Amino acid sequence: MSHKYAGGCDHVHTHSDKEPIDNHTCHCSVCKSVTGQATTHVVFFNHGDLKVDKIDGLNRQPFNANNPNGPLELCTCKTCGTPIMLDDKEHRIRVIVPNLMGYDAKNLDATYHAFFDASTGVPKPNDGRPVYDSLRPDFVWPASA
Repeated sequence: MSHKYAGGCDHVHTHSDKEPIDNHTCHCSVCKSVTGQATTHVVFFNHGDLKVDKIDGLNRQPFNANNPNGPLELCTCKTCGTPIMLDDKEHRIRVIVPNLMGYDAKNLDATYHAFFDASTGVPKPNDGRPVYDSLRPDFVWPASA
């Protein structure tokens, strides 16, 4: 069956037929550390909207090494090691990074820049999208499930 958004690896598949609740280019140090990318295209879905076909096929580790008890866990495939998603222990969101997690980024354009820090010396993005030092001002975290 075809889904609106789908990704994963050969062993574990994720999908959603719902729209994401947030879609941004992240400039935070944690994303840089985890992905090795200068910026990271990040997509948030409501927790229940991103489905996983083989949840038992995932290894889980803290997303932020400096906050190992934080709410986000990086989930990777137990078989091949591919990153599959970030899972929120509070069941608010599930997060995908399209270029690393098997998704077609063309259908999930980032709408703004998040966690931009001018003190890093990196030039401020000038692609016409808004730039914030956190998530967009109108973003509201979903309630824990």
